[in-house]
Amino acid sequence: MADRDRAKTLSDLGLAAQAGREVGVTGLSVDSRTVRPGHLFAALPGAQVHGGEFIQYALRMGASAVLTDRAGADIAASELAASSAALVIAEDPRQALAYAAALWFGAQPETMVAVTGTNGKTSVATFTRQIWSLLGLPSVNLGTTGIEGAWEAPLAHTTPEPITLHRVLAETASRDIRHAAMEASSHGLVQRRLDGVQIAAGAFTNLSQDHLDYHTDFDDYFNAKAGLFRRVVAEDGAAVVNIDDPRGHEMADIAMDRGLDLITVGHGPEANLRIRAQRYDGTGQELHFDWNGRPRVARLALIGGFQAENVLTAAGLVIATGCDPARVFDTLQDLQGVRGRMEHAATRANGSSVFVDYSHTPEALRTALRALRPHVLGRLVVVFGAGGDRDPYKRPMMGEAAAAEADVLFVTDDNPRSEDPAVIRKAIMAACPDATEVGDRAEAILRGVDALQPGDALLVAGKGHETGQIVGDDVFPFDDVEQASVAVAALDGRLV
Repeated sequence: MADRDRAKTLSDLGLAAQAGREVGVTGLSVDSRTVRPGHLFAALPGAQVHGGEFIQYALRMGASAVLTDRAGADIAASELAASSAALVIAEDPRQALAYAAALWFGAQPETMVAVTGTNGKTSVATFTRQIWSLLGLPSVNLGTTGIEGAWEAPLAHTTPEPITLHRVLAETASRDIRHAAMEASSHGLVQRRLDGVQIAAGAFTNLSQDHLDYHTDFDDYFNAKAGLFRRVVAEDGAAVVNIDDPRGHEMADIAMDRGLDLITVGHGPEANLRIRAQRYDGTGQELHFDWNGRPRVARLALIGGFQAENVLTAAGLVIATGCDPARVFDTLQDLQGVRGRMEHAATRANGSSVFVDYSHTPEALRTALRALRPHVLGRLVVVFGAGGDRDPYKRPMMGEAAAAEADVLFVTDDNPRSEDPAVIRKAIMAACPDATEVGDRAEAILRGVDALQPGDALLVAGKGHETGQIVGDDVFPFDDVEQASVAVAALDGRLV
């Protein structure tokens, strides 16, 4: 339905303007360039520029109302005074926008779950969707890989801003899709993007170094993640928490203090979903686990020990939202790997294998390499780098993790963005001086594949599902899986 066909008032959106003014609203915008006559323009505080700087442009485009904080109102005081637009001042305009967007679009899937943590969000959300689908429940997952499942579309952010998020949730509901699993990034939680989403259950996977260019310290990062349980999950909802993580018990306590039903995942005897044992082979693993003390066995066609935690976290979310545990566990054998997450890319003629993984933090890289080791008879080779314009402190830590877990290392470019890629590589190489530095990522993958001997395996880490490499302001086509396949075909004399 077009914006003009569903005009609402400010009060319909839960907003109150200065001096009690009431106006009609024909649409919502956070970008002044998309404002149309009658729109509510949300001028939000930003890391670099306050949205109040763009109020003047929104007014010229015909905005009927402006939502901002006191600072934004002060920036555009003269323009607002001279206009007929209503002014809504909120202490937390991001949260106000999130609730307004929920009311504007009006519909979302009946059963929504969200996953937070440094690593594993995409896998858990995808496995949750797959389990629902295998149970006959049309569903989607939303996040880093876009919208996947019963309908598909790209997304620009892991957790979209509220207007985009509620638009796609409403479209999902309109397709009679009643189940959705979404990723909850720390940025999305801090910026209140999920407020207004009716989350029945939330999950916490783990916490390790990442995004400290955005968060002030590790505790601030943890508290951002904890917002899912402190604020976003419904009061009568549930939490699924990996208590193997060092901050897992703390997160579980936060969930219990809120009164949420709790399901725990881990290796210890206190876990509701307890991992008892895993046996690995070249194509997957056998998983022995308990559900509230009752033993189960499942075959997982997934590479990497950590996948068991992801799978059981997903199973916990599905159980927490009302599905029968026995039926849930029966689906686990049919789960398929997630694109760019320990994805098998190619096999050389000598039997060695190439895998692609999104691991772009030190702990994720360490975990991926450790998880791959039991599946490999020979050496572990790794091609990796670090992104530009992101937390610089993790770069030597990436090198340390790779040096500790892999046998042969190639340091290359990830997404350098605006930074000099040689500077990024130098910071990594300082922690792994025996690594081979190859700036060109395609060449690094080719050399990594060429190094493979019978029984070896190569992990190409960092970009996973991404199909472009960001250099400066440009995005060049680049797919690690495709590059690995091309390299294997070229070296083994096969046609691609």
